[in-house]
Amino acid sequence: MLRVGYPSAISVDLLRDFALEVEWIALPDGLDHQIKIDVWIPDPYPTRAIRIWPHLRGVRLVLSLLAGTEWIPGVVGPHVTICNAHGAHNVATAEWTVAAIFALLKHFPLYLDIQRSGIWKRRFEAPAQYASITQDPRPHYPPVMLEELSGKTALIVGYGAIGKEIERMLEPFRVEILRVARTARALPTVYPVSDLNALLPRAEIAILILPATAETQRLIDRPQFALLPQGALLVNAARGPVVSTDALVEALRAGRIRAALDVTDPEPLPEGHPLWSCPNLLLTPHVAASSPQFAANALRTAAGELCRYMAGEPLRNVVRAAV
Repeated sequence: MLRVGYPSAISVDLLRDFALEVEWIALPDGLDHQIKIDVWIPDPYPTRAIRIWPHLRGVRLVLSLLAGTEWIPGVVGPHVTICNAHGAHNVATAEWTVAAIFALLKHFPLYLDIQRSGIWKRRFEAPAQYASITQDPRPHYPPVMLEELSGKTALIVGYGAIGKEIERMLEPFRVEILRVARTARALPTVYPVSDLNALLPRAEIAILILPATAETQRLIDRPQFALLPQGALLVNAARGPVVSTDALVEALRAGRIRAALDVTDPEPLPEGHPLWSCPNLLLTPHVAASSPQFAANALRTAAGELCRYMAGEPLRNVVRAAV
């Protein structure tokens, strides 16, 4: 019988929902002895997973609970097939992205600060904030207290499953969508990443939702920040290294852009790091997919791969095949 190791912190009740003829092996964080398994479902926290890897024997297949698997190849070596949880976290991550866009456009961080201060008249800080970030010279009366999403142009960089879900959620707000992926496609129009710099000047909102690879590292750096329109909103729900942190801090402090981040580089973000105190920034600590449905959705994806693996069928979410 196939032996499948999984993090012991995950409720065994979730595994019972998948009527698979396998032996489930709970792997505690403090595993201190060797154990043989055929398939490994690593802990979603890499540091925990890396701690127990030296004690595992016989692993032929890794089924990640995350979409990102960048740390796994270097740990398990070339002779193990690696699959990700493609599709499992589309909704949660897309919802975070849309919520973050609204939070910045509606000036919610400022209004939360005003609420905590208990001073109603501070609401007139909003027009000044709007004028500063957009450099809009027009007189506005009544004063601008927030912005509308409708009619804006959003650039989705990384048009995979989550990118498509973000677009679906933005459709009711009449947003013009530009799409960028590794290669060009038609219907809908998807531009190649080589066209990114040509598209950035049109991007009032730039959404990053692409994997961390050697090619995407620091894809957004000083030249790209310079190309964005004044006051553009950068949303990073991908991986921290996709953006140059030094260049991001400079752009935020200069009032060139605003940003919403769920990921950073480095991560975890150390206490006292300049990003914590940057203006025009909403930062959440890598929580975009962490809904109550996280484990159930990811395990459902893993169970589908297990069924195919046991039946000798091609796996759907292979990010690296064994050699």
